[in-house]
Amino acid sequence: MSDAEQTRQKILAVAAEEIHQHGFQATSLSTILNRCGISKGALYYHFTNKLELGYAVFEENYIPVFLGTWQPALSQNDPIEGLCEFFTSMCNSMVCNEAVCGCPLNNLCEEMANVDEGFRLRILSMQEKLNALIVESLERVQGDLRDNLVFSQVAYFIVATFHGATSLTKSSRNKELFQQVITELCLYIRALKK
Repeated sequence: MSDAEQTRQKILAVAAEEIHQHGFQATSLSTILNRCGISKGALYYHFTNKLELGYAVFEENYIPVFLGTWQPALSQNDPIEGLCEFFTSMCNSMVCNEAVCGCPLNNLCEEMANVDEGFRLRILSMQEKLNALIVESLERVQGDLRDNLVFSQVAYFIVATFHGATSLTKSSRNKELFQQVITELCLYIRALKK
């Protein structure tokens, strides 16, 4: 990896941390510059402005990690149990920082979807990708599931409930609330089976 690419990756990593901690709008380019130990020119060589940097963080850092966390559960022979195991493991491994700061991707979506059309379109694309992954996994085991399910609606409900749980946890700073919602979500998911 070239020095320029290493610098770009460092900028993205630091910006992702800052956006998670403070939100996109409150994130300071000066702080990113100081933490990276680079000049404004070095930052602007890679990103023409803060918004372009935010888009890159969203597309290159948040989305791959987010979709990558769902993929193993959805790839299992039994994606119903895979999802429940995935959600339960998140409950068990959640640390206080996650309960206070929330999901980085969810936070950015809540903050920027109504502020910037570029973010809104990227968020929509990401949601459609996740929905498609869930639908594909359910279609794969369709014979084991109840009749007349509309998989796209089921997928959106699962994601909406999951994101709602992370938002409730962040606002209440209550990990147990996340666990309670996830327990109910798993009851719903398992009830999809015949």
